[in-house]
Amino acid sequence: MAESLPVPVPQPHPPARSSAPAAAAAGERAGGGLGALMWGFRRELAWVLVFSAFANVLLLAPTVYMLQLFDRVMVSGNTFTLLAMTLLLVVFIGALAFAEWVRSQLMVRAGNRLDDALGARVFRAAFHAQLQQPKRSPQQPLEDLTRLRQFLTGNGMFAFADTPWSLLFVIVLFMMHPWFGLLAIALALVHVAVALVARRLVGRRQADTAEAIAESAQTLQSRLRRAEELTAMGMLPALTRHWQAQQADEDRRRDRLHDMGSRVQTFTKWLQYTQQALMLALGALLAIRGEATVGAMIASNALIGNAVRPLGLMVNVWGQASDALAAWRRLDAVLQASPPGDAAPAAGAPLVGQVTLQDLTVRVPGRSTPILDGVSAEFAAGEVIGIVGPSGAGKSTLVRCMLGIWPGAEGRVLIDGRELSHWDRDELGRQVGYLPQDVELFDGTVAENIGRFADLDDAVIVQAAQRAGIHEMVLTMPKGYDTPIGPAGVVLSGGQHQRVALARALVTDPRLVVLDEPNANLDDAGDAALARAIDELKRRGATVFMIVHRQHLLGLADRLLILDGGKVSSLVALGGKPDSSQGQA
Repeated sequence: MAESLPVPVPQPHPPARSSAPAAAAAGERAGGGLGALMWGFRRELAWVLVFSAFANVLLLAPTVYMLQLFDRVMVSGNTFTLLAMTLLLVVFIGALAFAEWVRSQLMVRAGNRLDDALGARVFRAAFHAQLQQPKRSPQQPLEDLTRLRQFLTGNGMFAFADTPWSLLFVIVLFMMHPWFGLLAIALALVHVAVALVARRLVGRRQADTAEAIAESAQTLQSRLRRAEELTAMGMLPALTRHWQAQQADEDRRRDRLHDMGSRVQTFTKWLQYTQQALMLALGALLAIRGEATVGAMIASNALIGNAVRPLGLMVNVWGQASDALAAWRRLDAVLQASPPGDAAPAAGAPLVGQVTLQDLTVRVPGRSTPILDGVSAEFAAGEVIGIVGPSGAGKSTLVRCMLGIWPGAEGRVLIDGRELSHWDRDELGRQVGYLPQDVELFDGTVAENIGRFADLDDAVIVQAAQRAGIHEMVLTMPKGYDTPIGPAGVVLSGGQHQRVALARALVTDPRLVVLDEPNANLDDAGDAALARAIDELKRRGATVFMIVHRQHLLGLADRLLILDGGKVSSLVALGGKPDSSQGQA
């Protein structure tokens, strides 16, 4: 069918990485939490520790080289020994670079495996969590996964792996002379204290600045979204002054952060230079007294940096480690609340369309009366049900409960005699069509939005567009069905949005269709196309629930459900006769 129509072919999605299926399968087998999954990374982590040990031991090579160079080679004047030692040092430094590269690659690979194993699960869990807690940040689980991966592949893990080896360098300094070791311990304590104070001072200003940036961005975004009405009412000058005041406050906070950061950086550099000077001075004093060699004096100066550096880095990344741990806990809680492979005895079963409501009650905080109060009713497969009632009667809440997308509902919703929780969510969704009251289209093409971003045939997408009466409209767009729409694409009117969303609801030939005020933004042509679509659904035996305000669509309904105050006021047959199946009058 599609071949005879001038419809551009939607492009297929690019293939995923080859390792993704196996890693994703491992993520599914890992169960609900992160602990079992991370146990699978023990080999990478073990090798990181091995190569960290290798790298830190190799850091002693320059120290040994300096000792031998100043204490033996320069005294003996043997150029062959000098050449051999230098070549050996170059080899050791190359091995050191290789060890650091290998452990870095191991952590990058572990981060990629973490993405492959958890990415899809976290994406799905984010939607599940948003349904359960609509007020929480919807992208928080994905941000937590990113934060965890960045910690694994950044300096944080290496700081934890390197810090224990500071003790090795301090021991070597003690072996060279006890005073070297004592000075190293004192300098290490100073570095840790400075890093702690700096993290406290800078961290407080960072949080303050981040808060100002977020507030400014949120304000700007909210103003830009309402650009038309703000311009129409002459509000732009006042809002500009308000935004400039916010920007000035943000700039002041940025300046304070930069000033504190510069002070900390300057003091840290001074401390590093002073550290070198003190170590050289101590080495020179011991050399003058004959208690240490010149080689020990030079080598100790290089060794103190290796002993102290990981401790300062450890303090600096401690905040990252705390954030990563908090992200771990939040992510683990989200995954535990949305475990993979829930029991779904009805998975794969075709939907018939019978819907049963049993004592359905919905309460929300801050409201004394429930939105829905003990609603019970039964609807046969293939019925078209019109739902009417005053504003705030609970009509939209009722249909959302039918679809299982309202959190905390009491009572039972049964589809074909089975509770919603016993259906596979994806399998059920493919057999359901839903047109919400607030229509949202996503970044993508017309074909992708109609096809629910699934790999559907062109003929199926075109047929859905024809049912919704938008096929000719789509063909007039710049690229036809490949025209980008959504926030970053072609601007559509409210009615066009609604009709594209109607085509999306119809594209899978659903057996259960829920339409929440489907003609709110439609013109006469759109209204007629909607009526034809509902009539076709009725002929095909689909169960349709439609919340309507315009009475002409009720002529297509078999029964009328009237809600008032969260209760079923009446459930009547088309001719106005009360229906015996209503649970509450």
